[in-house]
This record gives sequence, C-alpha cells and structure tokens, in this order.
Amino acid sequence: MARGASAAIALAVTAAALASCGGASHAPVDRPVGVTHQAARPVPGAAGVEPSAIRRPAAESGKVDPSITRHSEDGGKTVNLTLDDGPNPVWTPRFLDLLEKHKAKAVFCVLGPAAKANPELLGRIVDAGHRLCDHSVHHDTAMDKKPVDYQTQEILDAKDMIDQASGGRRIWYYRAPGGAFTPESRQVAADHGMRPLGWNVDPSDYQRPGVDTIVTRVQEQLAKGPTVLMHDGGGDREQSFQALEKLLTWFDEQGYHYSFPQA
Repeated sequence: MARGASAAIALAVTAAALASCGGASHAPVDRPVGVTHQAARPVPGAAGVEPSAIRRPAAESGKVDPSITRHSEDGGKTVNLTLDDGPNPVWTPRFLDLLEKHKAKAVFCVLGPAAKANPELLGRIVDAGHRLCDHSVHHDTAMDKKPVDYQTQEILDAKDMIDQASGGRRIWYYRAPGGAFTPESRQVAADHGMRPLGWNVDPSDYQRPGVDTIVTRVQEQLAKGPTVLMHDGGGDREQSFQALEKLLTWFDEQGYHYSFPQA
C-alpha cells in the first residue's frame, strides 16, 4: 500500500477513536467487584485530587488482610491507643506532647480535609513514631448504607489528601466512621495497603461525659481487648486530653506497654 494511503487510514482510525470517547483519554479503571462507574462527586477543598474511580490500587495490593484488626502486634500486657477526627491545630499538638512525655505511641485516624489543612501536624505525627489511619473525607457514619462507589470515593479521596499532606508517608489503616464498615469498603482499603481498624474499648469521650467517667470506662473495658478509641479532633477535647493524661499514668503504673494494632 502507498505510504500516503497508509497515513490517511491511520489518521482516520485515530479520529474515530477520539470521537468515540469525546476527545478525551481515560486511564484504565481498577475497582472492586460490584463497583460500577459513576461520576466523581466534587469534594470541597479537594482541588487536584484524582477521582477514586480511576485510581489504581497501591503496591501493597494483595498483601493486606481485609479483616478488621483489633489485636496488638506485640504480646504481653499491651494497649493500642487510637485518636480520631484530627488533626486539630489546637488539640493534636497537646496530645503529641503528652504522648511524648510518656513515651507512648498511638494511631492517628485523620480526616482528609483536616489532614490537608494541617500538613505540618501529619509530619510531626509520623516523625514521632506514630501511625496514620485514613478516617474518610466527610465522617459519614451512615456510609455503609450508601453505594459502594460512594464508600470507595470517601476512602480513596481521603487517602489522596493524606498522601499529599504527608508527602506520601505510609497510611497503615482505614477506620470507617462510627464503625460503618462493609465487606466492599474493607476490601477497597486493603487493596490500597490499609488494614481495616476497629476497637475494643470505646469510652464515648466525644460526648464529654466527664474526665473520671472516661477513665473508668477505659479501665473497665480493657478486659475486652487492647485497642482504645479516643479523640483528638471533632470539637472540644479537654476532657479527652485530661482523661488520657490520667490513663497514661495508670497504664505506666499497671505495667502496660504501648503497641500498635496488627497491620
């Protein structure tokens, strides 16, 4: 065939391909079984975040257990501290100072927009030896009742915000707001290198029931297991801070050592 004719055919094929996709190129789509494509919903303040529908799984894909973790990595008498709903520019630094004083470690379950607004706190969290956890974008405690595409976007848009704010530091876990996990959301998290994170101990400190009540609830519930849910964000955390201050002293006196949930 003549060279000019070959070029003409190639141009025609290219034009037809562009016409069929509206003139735009699309990256390959990787999504869990049962997830159908829908247009990405814009997230306030999330400019530059790649829509979750075209985001590829992380390199850790296939290596992370999608079951909910609550047990410690270490044996013996351990406690796993987890702090939710930050980072908060007022409270998170105080919690970090307190943990450093007691040589204690914690998992910080951070919201995407809060992470984006406070990147320096993410760096401080990781540099101090603590771990990061994806806690979604909008803290929607009813997300388990919503479509899988929505759950996926909540998880992965938050992950992108945390990645950008932290400079790509490892996100070890994903905690569904209010424990609103589904099998699909757990798999999405695991496919992107994040172990679903539960808890054993919930003193409901976010309700501000009183410092002594928070302390007593933690002490009484520890028989259920080592992973303690508390908060460094989401409102006035003075009671949570004072309760943790008392608890850290008590943990030290009782011979607990600080661990992380199995990842």
